[in-house]
Amino acid sequence: MVLAAGRGERMRPLTDTRPKPLLEVRGKPLMQWHLEALARSGFPRVVVNTAWLGSQIESHFGLAPAWDGHGALSISEQAGMGSQLVYSNEGRDFGGALETAGGIARALPLLDEVFWVVAGDVYASGFAFAPDAFERFAASGRLAHLWLVPNPPHNPRGDFGLSTEGLALSRREAAYTFSTIALYRKAFFAAPRCAIAPGNPDGIKAPLAPMLRAAMDNQQVGAELYAGAWTDVGTPERLAELNKDTP
Repeated sequence: MVLAAGRGERMRPLTDTRPKPLLEVRGKPLMQWHLEALARSGFPRVVVNTAWLGSQIESHFGLAPAWDGHGALSISEQAGMGSQLVYSNEGRDFGGALETAGGIARALPLLDEVFWVVAGDVYASGFAFAPDAFERFAASGRLAHLWLVPNPPHNPRGDFGLSTEGLALSRREAAYTFSTIALYRKAFFAAPRCAIAPGNPDGIKAPLAPMLRAAMDNQQVGAELYAGAWTDVGTPERLAELNKDTP
């Protein structure tokens, strides 16, 4: 699942007329970097939640985008890489975004028992959605597995810790920031951990962090470090920094 429903307030005025996942980084919409990486790794079916200007995302990518060898959108049936997209339109159904946990719960009937989640507004072009990582997590019995990064300047206190046993720790001041890239199993979003019914028929807005911290306290969340380049493209300045050397 690619999370693409947010308003992008800190990105204004760029996001006044364009959703943040469609802002270009190094020649491609932010979200496309994830779609290509997932397809390369053998995970072509992706659920995308939308809200703010979501129709632009659907119009741009459609239901079956494919790419040529250079990352450009292609309509060729011979393209070697593509995705099958399913949209969870929170804006149409509820008038706005449902936050992270609410949005995932809304899309839950569309997802497999184990699934990736990544925010459509982070840039991590080197991340591989590795099938072996997926299989290890599926066999682990844990409820979630997170990829953490060193704390960037805009988040000096971090989000979570990491134990020597590979468990995520819920302490408030931590050495690492949650990259938004994670594996979950559907049971993470089931009662009693999650009070939202599958499909979120009432459109309940709910954040994800409290659920993650509760599961961490029960040693049900694994984690590891991602050492590659990663940027939370949260401001026009960060976007410009990423694009400064783009031809």
